[in-house]
Order: sequence, then C-alpha cells, then structure tokens
Amino acid sequence: MSDARFEDGAEAPLRLQALDADDLAVISALVQDAVFPVTEMRYQPRQRRFAVLLNRFRWEDRARTGDFERVQSLLVIEDVLRVASTGFDRGETDLIMSLLALAFAPGEDGAGHVTLTLAGDGEIRLDIECLDISLRDVTRPYRAPSGRAPDHKLED
Repeated sequence: MSDARFEDGAEAPLRLQALDADDLAVISALVQDAVFPVTEMRYQPRQRRFAVLLNRFRWEDRARTGDFERVQSLLVIEDVLRVASTGFDRGETDLIMSLLALAFAPGEDGAGHVTLTLAGDGEIRLDIECLDISLRDVTRPYRAPSGRAPDHKLED
C-alpha cells in the first residue's frame, strides 16, 4: 500500500487566505483536529508573523473518497502585535498539540485578536492589527497513522 498522492484527489493542494470572519470560519473547519509538536510554532516579532506547521486531517477529501488522510500545512497569521498562551508549557518539547478551532474577536479599526483553541484547555491568543491568515498545504497527503478520522465522543 502506498501513500496517497495529490493526483489521487479531485483538487490541488489547498492555498487559502482569510481576510474576514467568514473566511476564517472556512479555515477553522479545515484545521479542526490538526496536530503539531509545540516546537513547530514560531513567532517572528520583527516580521509580525506567527506560523505553525500543522499535520492537518483532510476533512475536505474524506467525504468524497472515504480515505483517512493528513497533509502538512502551514498556517500563517500576519500583522501580529503580541502572542500569549495558556494551558500548556511551551518548554515541554515533546508536547503534541491538537488544534480545535480558530476564532476572531474584532476590536477597533479592523484590529482584534485571533484565538487558537487547543484540546486540553490550551489556548494561544494573538493580538493583531488586521485579519490576514493563510493556510497552505506544503506536502503530499499521507495516510493518517491512526487509520481513522478524529473522534470527539466523550467516554464514560
């Protein structure tokens, strides 16, 4: 059995940009259940950029093919003024994060903050000057190591 290929899918690698809350809702749905090591987050204050290399579950292809695939994607948030996090230790280099959602809370004149909600009560809050977020697939899809879709059922 071989890894999935972009050619196997009906679409090319994703390359999206969010400039408003409606756009961000689409990107949030696509990155739901993405996983990444804490070491794959970068804040570049001089460039005012925050980036995360994610292992994104391909929800958009799952419905069409029935396959369980992931792809590495780069989530980049521009015009970042400040970054704060809670609920996890950024120094714990073996920590694997699971992204649940992205949200935008507007402030004045287009500014506001973006929140990355993580499993386990973790959160990353980015104060931004304006909403400018991109999501770009950077590798070929690969079969999800778990062999299944992420599950949100609570166990008793």
